[in-house]
Amino acid sequence: MSGRSASGSPYAPHTDAETAAMLDAIGVSDEEALFDIPDAVRFDGSFDIPARSEQAARAEVAATLGRNDDLVEFLGRGHYDHYVPSVVDHLSDRSEFITSYTQYQPEVAQGFLQALFEFQSMLVELTGLGLANCSMYDAATALGEAATLAARLRSVSGTRVLVPDLLHDGRRSVLENYVTGTDLAVETYPTDDANVDSETLRESVDESVAMVYAENPTVRGTVEENLDTVGTLADDHDALFTLGTDIVALGVLEEPASVGADVVVGDGSALGLPSAYGFGLGLFACRDDREFLRQVPGRLVGASEDDTGRRAYTLTLQTREQHIRRERATSNICSNQAWVALRTAMHAAYLGPDGLVELANDCVRRAQETAARLDALSGVQAPVHDRHHFREFVAQVDQPAETVASDLESEGYAVHAVDDHEVQVCVTETNEPALDGFIEAFAEVTR
Repeated sequence: MSGRSASGSPYAPHTDAETAAMLDAIGVSDEEALFDIPDAVRFDGSFDIPARSEQAARAEVAATLGRNDDLVEFLGRGHYDHYVPSVVDHLSDRSEFITSYTQYQPEVAQGFLQALFEFQSMLVELTGLGLANCSMYDAATALGEAATLAARLRSVSGTRVLVPDLLHDGRRSVLENYVTGTDLAVETYPTDDANVDSETLRESVDESVAMVYAENPTVRGTVEENLDTVGTLADDHDALFTLGTDIVALGVLEEPASVGADVVVGDGSALGLPSAYGFGLGLFACRDDREFLRQVPGRLVGASEDDTGRRAYTLTLQTREQHIRRERATSNICSNQAWVALRTAMHAAYLGPDGLVELANDCVRRAQETAARLDALSGVQAPVHDRHHFREFVAQVDQPAETVASDLESEGYAVHAVDDHEVQVCVTETNEPALDGFIEAFAEVTR
């Protein structure tokens, strides 16, 4: 150690001479020149927050939160609100889970490691694929990781990543960000009535394609009917077939492995977590081939034996750059999503196989029944797409969609306006009790 820096930090122990030498090497005069912070957000040395008692602080926060709109949400498009049993809160809040970060020391984290092993096992059973990691950040980053995995696999020589034109803008943006700096290029293929346009896709897929991505259900709630075709096209041209879905939908829709999916990504936060419109849980499962095994991002929990022959759990694969040489790392995903994966596993275990299938079937039923009730209203056509739907659907309205959404908001309900004359409606068990009032309000605002 050569002493503290001029700023007095014990964590950057540079002398004035060392600091000057580094600044000279990068061609700036002082440390201030390294930052471009607007005056409006620059810290001036004071937070200007008056001291308050606990009681006054709680009252202030309550008053602030009280200004939020009190709306019944019929929103979806990637964020889904299902009832989370209280047992999930009580069990996941145990100190053994809350205080555990990454389980590097298996001898003190057997319970948590076993829970994550069960989470992986559930994904394996639901997807039919042999390998699942113990979670990603969210569906968007899982999709990005699938694309970079495709680029790493030796059997893939192409650089084009094909995604449907309906792909959510947020997921498309994250995917574009992921492939920046690689040879991969993201391209769009068209859909027909919110399903894959098989003939156009057939013309687009050739040896230059590294990955083909499809979703089931789609962002507009439709059940994709052409997955076998997508899988065959990808396989015929040695491209990776990645399927996007969510953990509840997997309880009733086609098993991904049966339609030729190489990788499954998606959202797991529909179970175990309240809808946060940002924070989530990413699913990632793939074929149990050796070439895939060494390229899976994140970490894998495996089962082994201790020196007495008893079953023991441990992190068996960690391909993050925190753990291995950067040039061999598959991903820079570092934050631990294990606790939210634990909650999802607890919720799934609470439901059991029959309960998960019942919940998934209810998602089909509610969408169908709600669409029929809206379709009976004057000036409304629902659903727009002549397909089976899961949880949500798009309805066409004669009036401008933004006006309908705004008027519904005034009545206490929130929906997505997705086009000039289209709104999207999502129904789950949490907003179903408000459905009668919602239909009445819909009828009023669309007259």
